[in-house]
Amino acid sequence: MRLRVRPSARLYGVIQAPGDKSLSHRALLFAALAEGTSTLQGWLPAADCEATLRCVRALGVEVERPAADRLIVCGRGLRGLQPASAPLDCGGSGTTMRLLMGILAGFPFPSTLVGNAQLSRRPMERVAEPLRRMGAEVRTTEGHAPVYLRGGTLRGIRYEMPVASAQVKSALLLAGLYAQGPTTLVEPAPSRDHTERLLRAMGAALEPDGRTITVYPAERLSPLDCAIPGDPSSAAFPLVAALLIPGSEIEVTDLLLNPTRLGLIEALQAMGAPIRVIPEGERHGEPVGRLLGASAVRLQAIEIAGPWVPRMIDEFPIFAVAATQAEGTTRVRDAAELRVKESDRIAALAAELRRMGARIEEHPDGFAIEGPTPLRGAVVHSHGDHRLAMALAVAGLIAQGETIVEDAECIGDSFPGFVERMQALGAEIEVEP
Repeated sequence: MRLRVRPSARLYGVIQAPGDKSLSHRALLFAALAEGTSTLQGWLPAADCEATLRCVRALGVEVERPAADRLIVCGRGLRGLQPASAPLDCGGSGTTMRLLMGILAGFPFPSTLVGNAQLSRRPMERVAEPLRRMGAEVRTTEGHAPVYLRGGTLRGIRYEMPVASAQVKSALLLAGLYAQGPTTLVEPAPSRDHTERLLRAMGAALEPDGRTITVYPAERLSPLDCAIPGDPSSAAFPLVAALLIPGSEIEVTDLLLNPTRLGLIEALQAMGAPIRVIPEGERHGEPVGRLLGASAVRLQAIEIAGPWVPRMIDEFPIFAVAATQAEGTTRVRDAAELRVKESDRIAALAAELRRMGARIEEHPDGFAIEGPTPLRGAVVHSHGDHRLAMALAVAGLIAQGETIVEDAECIGDSFPGFVERMQALGAEIEVEP
């Protein structure tokens, strides 16, 4: 599948982003470990989350699905999972594989976790090594998937994480539920905290203290009746498009407003973007609300580094598109983690945006973009990366001439319905087989 994109005149309207991907993974996994039946509304029916559903069912959890985005999960309790009869296929989802590693470290049976070629390039030792310290048997394939694991009796540890990673943190917190004694993690910078919020809502004992979080062994988790709000990482694409296309104005409703996920919003506001965040309360410990965005008269270049990076780690592809239209040189540092995402996002961004005329300089831990630069239509490639594909589509909306985004089917990994939602706002995007 490829996208044919043409310059668009004006984006206008109200949309709802699809259910938050991070919460969809976690709510399903934690519901599988709860004692009782959980109902998940607004669950994201994207390829990555479907991989989690497939694995949960393979571990003996009964899940009914009255609708694509509604799940009824019959939890088996913290110690009730059953051995899978075949390797657990995590598809392209790093969240699925890493969080399952943490959960399965608490079970005495052997498990094998596999993924597609893309996932098999992503680092898994960052989870495996601390799990070994806790007492699990874990073997990776030269640091990558497939992962072979046998859990059992774990001991609590204190672990200083070398990178700020919500997936690594979540895996170790989950393993800590099964450990003898507390498990304490120290982050180099704050990462998204959905696991902590959701586990506390289910009755787990966690103590945050700045960059340190301690989890205590648990006997049970309470079931969930959960309505999952919209994903701010997905909302970023129509939002940035509205900022860059003159005369545009959009509203995003029922959106997750967790502060660890608002790094891009704050970056755009610092650049001069007219964005309003309207809080509307909490749901399961997570703040929710609305977002209003309109076209920006002028954006100014900024620098992103340090603790800001993990708070917008998934949004750098679309941030780079915004930076091409900002006055001055926008710099991103301390973001080497981008090289081990679904693609090497630094190299891929530089290569594809250059095809469209952007002035972007690649660095080992980030990039620099000089702007404003008129973009031109081109044939560009997704590199199998859903967020890169959508960012390039947005770039095509402001480019002179026609843009073709090749291999765009990967968008379904996180944002099913992306094209239809953008079309509803007035975007000139078409799907071609």
